[in-house]
Amino acid sequence: MWTGRCLCGACAYTIKGDPVVVAHCHCLDCQRLSGAAHTTGAMFPEAAVTITGKPASFALTSDAGNTVTRLFCHTCGSPLFGTNTGMPGFMTVCAGTLDNSETLSPQVAVFARTRRGWDAMDPSLPTFEGQPSWKPPDGV
Repeated sequence: MWTGRCLCGACAYTIKGDPVVVAHCHCLDCQRLSGAAHTTGAMFPEAAVTITGKPASFALTSDAGNTVTRLFCHTCGSPLFGTNTGMPGFMTVCAGTLDNSETLSPQVAVFARTRRGWDAMDPSLPTFEGQPSWKPPDGV
């Protein structure tokens, strides 16, 4: 069981099960979302996530034409989750909002083509210039 929350506590969540994948993303949208050089997210089946509170949302169209929806706290603005129509049934949790993320281990880095030179990554981490064609297994 995983738990987490936003900075002010107005939105919280619980998640059952293990993440499908943990990834660093260097796309420009994630850089703007985080105010840093990348985000780190843990993807779970959407059905495993229970949210308390009412997060706000913002949807945008990715370069691939998918709708990416970001969920964030309506009070403090903490980014919490993301969904992507290219991967229906899954939700990515912003790893920094987890109460205990120490056991997470990033497995991949994506959108390396826009990685900032000052953002050092583990050189042994599999890295892709864009979004790999990988799709998560059925998580339902």
